[in-house]
Amino acid sequence: MTELTNLGVKDIRDGVASGSFTAREVAEAFNAAVAEAASLNAFIVTTPDHALSAADAVDAKRAKGEELGAMGGVPIGMKDLFATKGVQTTAASHILEGFKPQYESTVSQNLWDAGAGMLGKLNLDQFAMGSSNETSYFGNVQSPWKKAGSNAAMSPGGSSGGSSSAVSARLAPAATGTDTGGSIRQPAAFTGICGIKPTYGRCSRWGVVAFASSLDQAGPMARSVEDCAIMLEAMAGFDPKDATSLQMDVPNWEAALSADLKGKKVGIPREYRMDGTDEEILKSWEQGKEWLRDAGAEIVDISLPHTKYALPAYYIVAPAEASSNLARYDGVRYGLRDLPDGAGLQDMYAATREEGFGDEVKRRILIGTYVLSAGFYDAYYTQAQKVRTLVSRDFDEAFAQCDVILAPTTPTASFPLGDKSDDPLAMYLNDVFAVPASLAGLPAMSVPAMLNSDGLPLGLQLVGKAFDEQGVLNAGLAIQQRAGFDAQPEKWW
Repeated sequence: MTELTNLGVKDIRDGVASGSFTAREVAEAFNAAVAEAASLNAFIVTTPDHALSAADAVDAKRAKGEELGAMGGVPIGMKDLFATKGVQTTAASHILEGFKPQYESTVSQNLWDAGAGMLGKLNLDQFAMGSSNETSYFGNVQSPWKKAGSNAAMSPGGSSGGSSSAVSARLAPAATGTDTGGSIRQPAAFTGICGIKPTYGRCSRWGVVAFASSLDQAGPMARSVEDCAIMLEAMAGFDPKDATSLQMDVPNWEAALSADLKGKKVGIPREYRMDGTDEEILKSWEQGKEWLRDAGAEIVDISLPHTKYALPAYYIVAPAEASSNLARYDGVRYGLRDLPDGAGLQDMYAATREEGFGDEVKRRILIGTYVLSAGFYDAYYTQAQKVRTLVSRDFDEAFAQCDVILAPTTPTASFPLGDKSDDPLAMYLNDVFAVPASLAGLPAMSVPAMLNSDGLPLGLQLVGKAFDEQGVLNAGLAIQQRAGFDAQPEKWW
C-alpha cells in the first residue's frame, strides 16, 4: 500500500470521498512511512493513534453519506509550534519539554474540523529561530536530498525543516509551517516542495508559540500549488482570540485557481541581483520569467530600493519581539524549572533559562534586549521600524506597476549541515530574499523550479499584494505546470 504515500492532499481527499480507498488505509500507510524514517529526525513526537481515529471518523461519515470536509481523510504533520491538546508541544526547546497544552491552537482545530488527522509533531529550529534546522534541542533534521556524489547530511532549511523534510520524503502529504522571515519558503525551496506564507493575519496566531508577533504567520507546505490552496483554505479564517486576525471571508482559492496570466504584469526587482547569489539560482530566475511570459504575463522591471536594509531591520525587530515574548519562560508556571540549592527567585530564573534555551535563542534574546534598552532604543529599534515602513512603501509603489513579483527564494541551494553553524551572519543572509515580504506582511510563495548541477532543488518565489493569495497561487500554478518538477529524493533513510 506504499503507493498511497505518493498521493497529495487533493488526490487523497478525492480518493477517500469516491471510495477508491479508505481514510484508515491512508493513515496506516503514512504511519508506516513515518515509523521507517526515524533517521531523518523530522518528528519530535509521533501520534499514529490521532491519525487513525481521525481517519475512522471520516470513514464513518462517508458510510452515513455525510460531508467529509475540505481535508477529509488527509493525515498531516503539525509543526511543533502549534499547541495540540494533550500532546507535547515544545517549540523544539528543552524549556518546554514535557509541556502538554490543555487547549488546541485555532489553526490545528480548523484542520481537524476539516477532516485532517495528525501524524505527529514536527521538528524545527528552537522557537523557530534558525535557517537550517540545527538549533533544535531534539537534534538536527536531515533533508531527504543528497548532493550528487556525496553522502553529507544536507539542511532541510529552517525553521520549518521537519515539515519540509517530511513532505519531501513522502512521510506526510502536507504539513503546517510558520513563516517569520522565510521559515516556510526557504525550507520549501531547499527540499523541492511548495509553501505559502499568507497575508499577515489570514491565519490565527492563537495557540502558536510566539517568536516575533508582528511577523509570525502560519501557512501550508505541500507538494503542489493546488494542495497548498486546499490546505490554506482550511487553515485560514477570522479568530476573535487573535487581535491581529483579519476579519475577512476566506476566498475559495482552490476553485479559482488558473494558470492563465493574460493581462497580468510580473515585476522583476532589480535590487534582488545580489552579490554572492548562486549563478544557477539566477539562471532559474531567468527561466521563471520565460515560463510566466509563456503563461501570458508581461514582464516588467521594478525597483524595491530599500531591499538592502530589510535584513538588518528584520534582525533588530524580530529579536526585540522575541526578547519580550520569551520573558514568559521563567520556570514558574510551566515547563522546565532549574532550582539550585539555596537559590532565590532571580537565581531560579537565570538557571532555568541557562539550562532551557539554546545558544541561538540566547543570542537573539541578548540582541533584542540590547536594542530595546534605554540608551539604544531610538538608535536601533525606532530606526528599524522606520525602515520597515519604507520597505512596505516600496512594495506599494511596485504594485502600482505590476500584479505579482518574481524573485529567487534563496541565494543558494541547500548546504551541508554544519556548513554555516559557526557563522551566524552567513546563516542570516540565507533569508535575504524572503525577509522583505515578511516585513511588509505580504503573501509570498515558493514553488520548485528545477534541480541544480548537484541534483538539489531550487525554488522560485512569488510575492503578491496584501490579501491577493489568489494571484500568488495562480502565478505559482503557471510555473508548476511549465516546470513539470516531479523530482523526488532517492530513498536512503
